[in-house]
Amino acid sequence: MTARDDVGRIVAADLAPLADEIDRQGLYPETVLRQLGEAGLFAAHVGPHPSLWAAISNMAVVGQACLSTAFVTWCQDSCGWYLANSDNTGLRDSLLPGVASGRQLGGTALSNPMKAYANIEAVRLSGERVTGGYVVTGTLPWVSNLGPDHIFGAIFTVPGRNHGVMAMVQCDQPGVKIAQRSHFCALEGTRTMSVMLKRAFIPDSHILADPAEPYLVRVMPGFILLQAGMALGVIRGAIDAMHEAGTTHRHINAFLPEQPQLFEETLETLEQTVKELAATPYENNPDFMRRLLEARLDAAEASLRAANAAMLHAGTRGFLIHGSAQRRLREAYFVAIVTPSIKHLRKELADIAAGGGCMSLWKSTASAQA
Repeated sequence: MTARDDVGRIVAADLAPLADEIDRQGLYPETVLRQLGEAGLFAAHVGPHPSLWAAISNMAVVGQACLSTAFVTWCQDSCGWYLANSDNTGLRDSLLPGVASGRQLGGTALSNPMKAYANIEAVRLSGERVTGGYVVTGTLPWVSNLGPDHIFGAIFTVPGRNHGVMAMVQCDQPGVKIAQRSHFCALEGTRTMSVMLKRAFIPDSHILADPAEPYLVRVMPGFILLQAGMALGVIRGAIDAMHEAGTTHRHINAFLPEQPQLFEETLETLEQTVKELAATPYENNPDFMRRLLEARLDAAEASLRAANAAMLHAGTRGFLIHGSAQRRLREAYFVAIVTPSIKHLRKELADIAAGGGCMSLWKSTASAQA
C-alpha cells in the first residue's frame, strides 16, 4: 500500500465523517493530522526522495473531503519546506523530522511579509539585535495551525537594516501569546490565532535565514505551488457534489451551462500544469514565476466557478445548513482570498509584465546582498 493509499483511507474513514463538525463547530482535526503525518503526507516534499507534486496531489485528496484540513496540511507542509531549505543545519536537523512526521505541528506567518514585499502593508514584527539572538515585538492578526506546543515561521525587520530576518518561533516560549480573537464563515477548525510577541527572545539557533530575502527567493515558488493542492481539492469536491446531485436531478441539471465534464477537463489541465511547475520548484525567474502565478490564479478562479456550479446543481439541498455544496462555496472563497489572494496575484503579474519581480524580491535581494 502506498502513502497515497494510506492518505485516501484516512480521509475516507476518519476525516470525511468530521467535515461538518470541523466546518460548523470549529473542531481542530489534530488526531487526523497526526494520522496523516504517520502516513507520510508531510514528508512527501522534504523526505529522502522529495516530490513537491506528491505533496500537492496528496493535499488535494484531503481537500476533496475538507478544505479546513487541507489548509492546515498546507501550513504544516510550508513549515517543513522552510526547514528543509534553511542553511541552519542544526535547526533543520532538530525540527524537521518532527514536522515531517506530524509529531511536531506548525504553521506559517508569511501572509504579512508577503504583502509587505508587494507594498500592500507594512511588516508587523520588529526585532532588536542582542547577544545570542534577537528580541522581537509585534502582533500578527491571523496565523493558522497553531497551539500551545506548535511552531511557526515568521519574518521581522531590524531598524537600520535593509533586509528582513526569518526565524522559527515557538508558541509556548516566553514573550509569545496566542489567542483566537476572530471567527470566520469557513475554516473555523484551522486554529487561526492572533499572535502577540512582546520582547520575545529568538536565539540565533532558531534563525532560518538572515538576510531573509535570498532565502525567500528559493522557497517562494514551492510555497505558492503547494497552495494549488487546496484548489485542486475544492474542484474535485465540487465535481463530486455535481455528480451526486445528478443521481436525482440530472433531468433538470442538464439545463445548467456548466456540467461536471467541463470541470473534469479543467482539473486535468490544471493538474498537468502544476505537476510540470512542481518538477523545478527552485527555478525562480520572472518567466517561471509568471507561469506559476498564472497557474495559481487559474486554480483559484476555477475553484470559485466549480463551487458555484456545484451549488446550482445541488439546488435546495445544497442550501441546507448541513449541505456540502454551500460549504464548498465558502471554502472556494477562502482559496480566492488566502495570501496571495486573487487581487494580490493580479498585482504581481502586472508587476512582472512591467519588468518588476515577484513580491519585489528581486530588488530586495539585490539590496540585501549589496
